[in-house]
Amino acid sequence: MSYLIKEKISGWGGYPTEIVNINYPNNIQEIINEIKKGNTIARGNGRAYGDSAQNKDKTINMKNFNKILSFDKNSGILEVEAGVILEDIINTFLPKGWFPYVTPGSKFVTVGGLICADVHGKNHHKEGSFRNYVEWIDIINAHGDILRCSRKENEELFEWTIGGMGLTGIIIRAAIKLRSIETSWIKEKTYIANNLDEILDIFEKTKSSTYSVAWLNANKRKNNKYQSLIMTGEHALINELDHSKRLNPLKLIKRKGIKIPFYFPNWFLNILLVRIFNLIYYFLNKNSRKEKLKYWNNYFYPLDNILEWNKIYGKKGFVQYQCVIPLQKSKIGLEEILDEIQKSKADSYLTTLKRFGKQDGNFSFPMEGYTIAFDFPTNKKVFDLLDKLDKITLKFGGRFYLAKDARMKKNTFKDSDERIKNFIEFRNKNNSFNKFKSSQSLRLEL
Repeated sequence: MSYLIKEKISGWGGYPTEIVNINYPNNIQEIINEIKKGNTIARGNGRAYGDSAQNKDKTINMKNFNKILSFDKNSGILEVEAGVILEDIINTFLPKGWFPYVTPGSKFVTVGGLICADVHGKNHHKEGSFRNYVEWIDIINAHGDILRCSRKENEELFEWTIGGMGLTGIIIRAAIKLRSIETSWIKEKTYIANNLDEILDIFEKTKSSTYSVAWLNANKRKNNKYQSLIMTGEHALINELDHSKRLNPLKLIKRKGIKIPFYFPNWFLNILLVRIFNLIYYFLNKNSRKEKLKYWNNYFYPLDNILEWNKIYGKKGFVQYQCVIPLQKSKIGLEEILDEIQKSKADSYLTTLKRFGKQDGNFSFPMEGYTIAFDFPTNKKVFDLLDKLDKITLKFGGRFYLAKDARMKKNTFKDSDERIKNFIEFRNKNNSFNKFKSSQSLRLEL
């Protein structure tokens, strides 16, 4: 029998926090019963940064739906329950020569969350977002019916669910496609850039690379120059490994990560410390221009090696801000965003930049252009800055990533994306407005 308890929860950024009623169903019928009562949202492992997976009245936690169901080694098609965590998929199938096609920056996310946010990775410019590797989903709709959805069956529900932030129904099962790999190693090459022109030029010249991401020291700027590192990557082949690694090319190295045991005081991550960290990171990596082998976990998920690293930011938490600027306006838009941050003197703890390929699904975040993400402490100065960054993003025809949003205003959101109207019309038509709501959807009137 499912049970309902009150818990204080938040997204990964720790802001905003809410006391909510959480339900932990043990079977599908219990989920259906809760949906019929209305006003609920599903929650996976709580790795969305803001309030998209919480509802004060009732949040349905999917942790009990965590079974791997089947795998076809000929096609690479994996069937799982929605609460399965990406780490478990990798630990099970990487030693057999398989890896996710698309992965975000953490492996502690559920399959249901990957689909609802339509996550992107370092390879969007070449291979698109997660939706391209979803074969089908089983979803419980607003009427309590279980529907199999794919590109051929219940196609409209399929397309609006991917990227729909859990507002079209609750995913219970899915089939996703994995890629075949020969080794557990990534060939990484690092490029140095000193300004935005150089960064974008390197991205365009390395578009054939499977993976690419830039780290940017947005806090150190002089004469329009930024310390920047662009890291590209490829899955290494067996014949590219040295002898010792070839003996077990798909080795799974299990290491216990460092766990942050308590929340750091809010003053810990001050401007000076952040700037020192960024300088150290730059100088430690700037001489790594030769191609080197990096273990998959260290390449894709460096922050996951520090368990509960969000506690470093203190109990007030942090906000991650991510937008995308269309390709033709990327340079001027990014320059204006970075200039505004400099003027505000609100330092970003971490800044990353990626190249996106063409737009994917009905309600997916990426569009062809460049996406930039910042981590900021939660305070009034930062919130005032983010309102200004919103206006700049809108000015250049950009949009915002809902999986990272924790504070956007409804009018800003509605001005950012002409597809919102169609999404709302679909929600109305399917009665999902009365059933599926999150704190984020209520804030944005989505």
